[in-house]
Amino acid sequence: MDKKYTTLGEFIIQKQQDFDYSTGELSRLMNAIKLAAKRISNKVNKAGLVDVTGAYGSQNVQGEDQQKLDVLADEIFIQTLIDRDILCGIASEENDDYIAICDGNGSHNNKYVLLMDPLDGSSNIDVNVSVGTIFSIYRRVSAEGTPVTKEDFLQKGKLQVAAGYVIYGSSTMLVYTTGNGVNGFTLDPAIGTFYLSHPNMKITEGGAIYSINEGNYNQLEENVQKYIEYCRSDEDKKPYTARYIGSLVADVHRNILKGGIYMYPGTTKNPNGKLRLLYECNPLAFVIEQAGGKATDGKNNILDIEPTALHQRVPFYAGSKNMVDKLHEMLVL
Repeated sequence: MDKKYTTLGEFIIQKQQDFDYSTGELSRLMNAIKLAAKRISNKVNKAGLVDVTGAYGSQNVQGEDQQKLDVLADEIFIQTLIDRDILCGIASEENDDYIAICDGNGSHNNKYVLLMDPLDGSSNIDVNVSVGTIFSIYRRVSAEGTPVTKEDFLQKGKLQVAAGYVIYGSSTMLVYTTGNGVNGFTLDPAIGTFYLSHPNMKITEGGAIYSINEGNYNQLEENVQKYIEYCRSDEDKKPYTARYIGSLVADVHRNILKGGIYMYPGTTKNPNGKLRLLYECNPLAFVIEQAGGKATDGKNNILDIEPTALHQRVPFYAGSKNMVDKLHEMLVL
């Protein structure tokens, strides 16, 4: 590379003062996430050459068929994070319950919990479509020195101290926020280093892309159908462009860069939609809001929702501010 880029490690050190109560743990945690992402990226890039594609042969807590790479990514993240002795608890979309973690001295003095979808969109691996990891970090609310409780994980999204995603595509990118803007880092696979490639990422207020599985059109509530018709129409000098990959991280990442709205509404079959509040909606909403966009379940700001269960699902609409505002206006008619 001719241009001098800032590495992710350098950036984390430079920004450590942004963290409240900074004593280095969150910086170490971000470095552990970076390491796990590189390990998963290596596995994804070998799909088709090694036995990591296809169904694993079991279902997760939501009754969904697990893919081999789902299980592998979950194991990689959990083991990498436990080995670094920086968390007091982990919750994963792939596991029924949270994991309480002791520190190296057998006590429970670490300050942070992490929630994650270790490999979103993994069924797309077989056809070489981008997939991703989503993560969310909170400061524990239970007393330090005691084992974590479910309440440490059931926190509103607005209390996140950091969140982000990794997209494994034509390149591997790690995008994250600590509440002070959004920055993206691209992995140079030749030397295994993430470099700051997308500083201060912003989503345009007005977008031109709408992303939704229109195969569910007949199962959607009437006002969501009306919004789709609005997107298709030439009202306000449109129509918008429909773009739907079916891989959440890839769809959201594109819309942040290009401007647009992502929608996963409730349907007659799944009234609360299929996306999980804690593992997918909260972290992505935090990133999108920090980039200048909005995120809602159709009634409430995603980050204001009080979680009631680890695997709670909610409808999810997120993206460019003006597009989300127009949708919200039509939903509350």
